[in-house]
Amino acid sequence: MGPIWPSYFIDCTSVIFMVDSANITQVSSSCIQLLSVLAAEPLQTASVLVLFNKRDLPCTMSLGEMKSLFRMDDIIASAPQSITTLELSARSGEGLQEVLTWLDSTQPD
Repeated sequence: MGPIWPSYFIDCTSVIFMVDSANITQVSSSCIQLLSVLAAEPLQTASVLVLFNKRDLPCTMSLGEMKSLFRMDDIIASAPQSITTLELSARSGEGLQEVLTWLDSTQPD
């Protein structure tokens, strides 16, 4: 789906980028996709939420481990966008309130 994403970037003010934190083999490609999203010209002023999903599974890495693998501190420091990272379990809903709070805070007044 990544190749068609740019057709949806026009007039986008917020981006939610979800990562499967239980699938270590996809970390590199997920990071590359995130960097391409952050580099897209129409998204230079968008607020970005990076969600590390599947926190309910026993094989999931911690948020700290995922942020380290993604080098999130370096990405946040160099990206023009405001970037927030959160953990989530889409299955159980754990972390969903934080996502909704983030969405509410990014909406224009």
